[in-house]
Amino acid sequence: MKRRHQNRIEVLQGTLDLLILQTLRWGAQHGYSISQAIRINSGEVLQIDTGSLYPALHRLERQRLISSEWTVSDNNQRVKLYRLTVAGKKHLAAERSNWEKLSEAVDGILNPARNGSEA
Repeated sequence: MKRRHQNRIEVLQGTLDLLILQTLRWGAQHGYSISQAIRINSGEVLQIDTGSLYPALHRLERQRLISSEWTVSDNNQRVKLYRLTVAGKKHLAAERSNWEKLSEAVDGILNPARNGSEA
């Protein structure tokens, strides 16, 4: 069992928020489908447990970056559907830009030869 989880990567809170907002950009979803989308789209590397997901959803809702409503699913179960707000879309765009800058900066440190400045 341990071997199956060895390729998982811990996700920092700010990164989790970014992943949730991006997932909701694809359309309104309930909590389980958000976690599944993150898992599947990360090639099974990122797995968000409910102990991290739902506090993040509640925090994003308090910040008015997402909204939610109760609805009935296709299999007749009551589920909470989350969607991105206008403020959430703006926040996502800014966070994606920050993420790209951070990724480039880390890449510059990990691969200094690419930038022509090897330390």
